[in-house]
Amino acid sequence: MNARSRSCRRPWGPGFAALSALLATAPAACQAPGQVASPDGRTVVTVETTDGGLFYRIDRDGAPLVLPSRLGFALRGAPDLRDGLSIAGTNRASVDETWEQPWGQVRTVRDHHNELRVAVEETSAPGRRFEVVVRVFDDGVGLRYVVPDQPGLAEVVVDDELTEFAFAENADAWWIPSDRPRKDRSEMLYSRSPVSVLDSVQTPLTLESPSGPVMVVHEAHLVDWPRMFLAGDQIEERTLRAALAPMVDGVKARRATPFETPWRTIQIADRVEDLQPSVLALNLNPPSVLDDTSWIEPMTYVGIWWGMHIGVNSWGSGPIHDATTDNTLRYLDFAADNGVGGVLVEGWNVGWDGDWIANGDVFSFTEAYPDYDLERVAAHARERGVALIAHNETSGGLANYESQMDSAFALYESLGIRAIKSGYVIDTIPGGHSHYSQEMVRHHRRVLETAARHGIMMNVHEPVHDTGERRTYPNMMTREGSRGQEYNAWSGDGGNPPEHETILFFTRLIPGPMDFTPGVLDILRTDPDGRERAFHEPRIRTTVAKQLALYVVLYSPFQMAADLIENYEGHPAFEFIRTVAVDWDSTRVLEGAIGDHVVVARKARDSDEWFVGAITDEQGRTFEVALDFLDADGDYVAEIYADGPGAHWVDAPLELAISERAVDSNTTLSLVLAPGGGQAIRIRPAG
Repeated sequence: MNARSRSCRRPWGPGFAALSALLATAPAACQAPGQVASPDGRTVVTVETTDGGLFYRIDRDGAPLVLPSRLGFALRGAPDLRDGLSIAGTNRASVDETWEQPWGQVRTVRDHHNELRVAVEETSAPGRRFEVVVRVFDDGVGLRYVVPDQPGLAEVVVDDELTEFAFAENADAWWIPSDRPRKDRSEMLYSRSPVSVLDSVQTPLTLESPSGPVMVVHEAHLVDWPRMFLAGDQIEERTLRAALAPMVDGVKARRATPFETPWRTIQIADRVEDLQPSVLALNLNPPSVLDDTSWIEPMTYVGIWWGMHIGVNSWGSGPIHDATTDNTLRYLDFAADNGVGGVLVEGWNVGWDGDWIANGDVFSFTEAYPDYDLERVAAHARERGVALIAHNETSGGLANYESQMDSAFALYESLGIRAIKSGYVIDTIPGGHSHYSQEMVRHHRRVLETAARHGIMMNVHEPVHDTGERRTYPNMMTREGSRGQEYNAWSGDGGNPPEHETILFFTRLIPGPMDFTPGVLDILRTDPDGRERAFHEPRIRTTVAKQLALYVVLYSPFQMAADLIENYEGHPAFEFIRTVAVDWDSTRVLEGAIGDHVVVARKARDSDEWFVGAITDEQGRTFEVALDFLDADGDYVAEIYADGPGAHWVDAPLELAISERAVDSNTTLSLVLAPGGGQAIRIRPAG
């Protein structure tokens, strides 16, 4: 029998205290396993010991999903918590409650789970103790370690976390690497391959198997711990193990006891369409610590940004400096006149001259360039009722940023600046630590907490990935953490391929929002001299209609209208960007296939309007979409932004057909998508 096979099948024993006392005096080679099922009974997690090792396994509908997989820690300066372990007792609990998000893809979230707490201890000296906590939901599993304060264990230095994921089937994985250049920004195109050939990959990792459910491996409630990557096991095929982002000395984490680790999560769904919207990580985070969230406002924004990426303007000072007072006032007036909520300004502050990527110790977050009057701009924003979004590029200078953070955030608060876009354009942080190390995770939490104290919302670029902390700190609005629109401006491979966004929806977007920055209507990237970009040059690799559909498909409570504002003036497509919602009451994925297509319907919060977004890869597609989600007694008007006749992402991306028609809950719409195209629909009550 394989060492990982099930070898303890005894029924539940006595209560936690009695069993703990019994096993403390007479440890056995194999104790009764702890077992817990999801509320619907379909998913069962078992925690057991075999030959002194601690393992968990997951079964679904009576079939193995995750085979026995090791748990434990490799420690520095102390014996590993790997062998000689016994189960000292178990406790179980159940929760079924509903809570409301201040913003999100859905308004209400049901937290319905069963919990198993397994007390684990060494069978010989020094007799160290820890717990494994398992929560099982109908849509997935969360697993974490709890290490209590105990004699002789005041601090733990972790060299490795031994958590494994031994998959029963050789599913196809959608992945990006964690051990290649630019890995520390997650800005890469996705690949697809069997689990058995994976080397070192990032999470979330989405797995598809023809004979089984779809799974997403990730983590939740990441606090004071490094980010988890996944490494392939060269001996155990189809097994991945936790690979924590290191500090420069190779240590993964230093923690004083008592402490809890992040949750290791496996989301489970019967179909890919059921993966979104995901609330698993939200339910594994503590409730909001903010008593008042009335100042937190999702919005669409424009910004002084795209011109720098396409090379017509600069972040640094000089003749083509973009962040001037006059230009910012122009953007603020445009936003106010068009009902756009905010204006982002990049390059306003001292530090951008020269090699700004190396300027981590130079940036000032309070001192503006001479041609940018921060007080005047902020006053005009307040007068026009537009949010001014201050950009803080740190270039990884954590100490420089933290030394200015309180004074800078206090200044922004006094000026009515309620949102920040921060940036960390580096691969390793000072000292040589990983961009995702424990030190970086601590830094992001310090920034988030400081922002909350000053009433500031955060949009983080080059971030540590989303693990559901927006439930606890709802001012954590959105982040980048993947390959976004800017690659269409300057990437050497020409830009994002048409399939890219259909993959993002089922991978990067599973844990939470992404600031992808859609809405570029100058698809062919017209140069100042009027020359249009050739196919092999960097350009937008979608149709105009798909750019509009991305506002519905790729969720973010901050959605940028990323193009230069002069490209919006007089453009009929801009009407959809002006009116599309950014905060939702409910979300339905109507059609989906990873790498092929997505069709999503969302109901706007506090509104009777619905929006539909459909996108495809390089293949043209047609979908029949029933509008049975509409109110049965309502009459509606559908405003349709579709690919025009002959539209194609390569040679006819600008073809756009705009129409209106009466619809109701009995209507079925035929959505015709061009290659690389999409369709965006606003459905509003008639009258």
